[in-house]
Amino acid sequence: MTLDRNAERQEVPVDPETGKPYINTVAAVAISPAGASPEKSTYVAQAVDVIRQSGLPNETNAMFTNIEGDLDQVLATIRDATMKLAGQGYRTDVVIRLDIRPGFSGQIHAKQELVNEILDGKSEQAK
Repeated sequence: MTLDRNAERQEVPVDPETGKPYINTVAAVAISPAGASPEKSTYVAQAVDVIRQSGLPNETNAMFTNIEGDLDQVLATIRDATMKLAGQGYRTDVVIRLDIRPGFSGQIHAKQELVNEILDGKSEQAK
């Protein structure tokens, strides 16, 4: 299978273990209690811990935690991380942005690398 970053559609790979289509997804998710104290880091850390325990590639920044994997796995992980707070009785805010890109993998870092390459090329052209 040949991947084309500029193609509107890609062939959808099949997971050899499950026989199901593998729909690669990068999610940016922020999970926090709606009405807890002004400092929410201890609550956010509980949700992030669930994400890290999932085994899916992930990284946390100042605003979101990014997760990559099959769509079903990513959504289940977000559900589990949300339930960590909601299951304690907290009203819970969840913000999700999904980039669903069949055929691709490793996008959690590849996107950053591509942008950096473009920017590096721009700075080289400016010389």
